[in-house]
Amino acid sequence: KTPFYAEGGGQVGDTGTLQVGEESIRVVDTKKENNLIIHYVDKLPSNMEASIEAAIDSKKRTLTENNHSATHLLHAALKGVLGKHVQQKGSLVKDEYLRFDFSHYQKMTEEELSRVEHLVNQHVRANTPLEERRSIPIEEAKTAGATMLFGEKYGDNVRMITFDPEFSRELCGGCHVNHTGQIGYFKLISEGGISAGVRRI
Repeated sequence: KTPFYAEGGGQVGDTGTLQVGEESIRVVDTKKENNLIIHYVDKLPSNMEASIEAAIDSKKRTLTENNHSATHLLHAALKGVLGKHVQQKGSLVKDEYLRFDFSHYQKMTEEELSRVEHLVNQHVRANTPLEERRSIPIEEAKTAGATMLFGEKYGDNVRMITFDPEFSRELCGGCHVNHTGQIGYFKLISEGGISAGVRRI
């Protein structure tokens, strides 16, 4: 079975079931603590010695992956349309929708919003394959031009996610689509200010 997965920050952890002998235990959330995946369950199994078969909610995982990869494309599109000053300030990635906070000092125009949406969908339709590099030296990622989140603590080795080296390359620990076409379609619903110099899509 695909292992349960949890990411820090703004991505929701996996849910699913643990089959403990004849008993089915619902996993309501997962969180990562000290490099361990902690499973939050609705009850403890009556037999703590029984073998366990874990099964994630694969539909939720797939939809979450779609929205997570879409945030990478969105981040790159915002930089391309608004300028290099754009930095991610927060995000929430769920199966139903994504939310993305970024630095910018004025309301986006309708033309800018349209260009961002078009640029993201252009890269979705290109069906660009995921290029994932695990445990590479952070200096190598910097040289490659990977986007790094301000204030984030990175180790000596990092994971770099690329969707077209000329467009989107970021450090990230989360789950992603194998090809951008899996996202389907990106629709920008709203844009507004949430604090001085920070906007939310």
